[in-house]
Amino acid sequence: MRDAGLSLPRNDPRQYDDLADEWWRPDGAFAMLHWLAEARAALVPPAARPDALLVDLGCGAGLLAPHLAGKGYRHVGVDLTRSALAQAAAHGVTVVNGDATAVPLAGGCADVVAAGELLEHVPDWRAVVAQACRLLRPGGLLVLDTLNDTALCRLVAVRIAERLPTVPRGIHDPRLFVDHRELVAECARHGVDLRIRGVRPGAPGLLRWLFRQVRGAPTPSGQEPRIVPTGSPAVLYQGRGVRGG
Repeated sequence: MRDAGLSLPRNDPRQYDDLADEWWRPDGAFAMLHWLAEARAALVPPAARPDALLVDLGCGAGLLAPHLAGKGYRHVGVDLTRSALAQAAAHGVTVVNGDATAVPLAGGCADVVAAGELLEHVPDWRAVVAQACRLLRPGGLLVLDTLNDTALCRLVAVRIAERLPTVPRGIHDPRLFVDHRELVAECARHGVDLRIRGVRPGAPGLLRWLFRQVRGAPTPSGQEPRIVPTGSPAVLYQGRGVRGG
């Protein structure tokens, strides 16, 4: 696997072009994003109306799409990386090339806004939150996951994770990690009551996956690690909140 982080600054968006062929590899550089997409989609209920819209901010190559199948949403994905958007479109996502801090969609258009593994990659996460809340119709649902601004998270997500076989070096800039209390307060400012919980990959599944990675063996379908709740949001956490009417 090419390691774009060795030649580019941390969190440089050009990494996603260099790693474009990794998106849909189950055991590739973005393997954990597949696990997180499944867990995020589990927070989304079936659509309550025929023309329901889900806006996927920072959609990447559309990894959320397979897990939304049958839920009844029109899936619109917003991202800056054209190489990723081309893959998202091939998986049934209606794509928009745009910045998550200035989304070119009408306010109140979305029944659901998803922001998965996005906030820790943007220079101004508060601007992204403002956009996400603006897009939601009253009663609309916000679902997200991100990395916490803690010493433990910096240790786990950067110093340890970037030594694992498939994790790209420099994919995160720990200076951009998002304190969960500040995120809850910012959502409240925009009328969304966000509830959070810590999550992590289940230990047995993760250990089996790592063992297969060391051996160079593929992961059998259906045996991918699962994201499970944990008692603390100190490293990785999910958020789910409804916009008030």
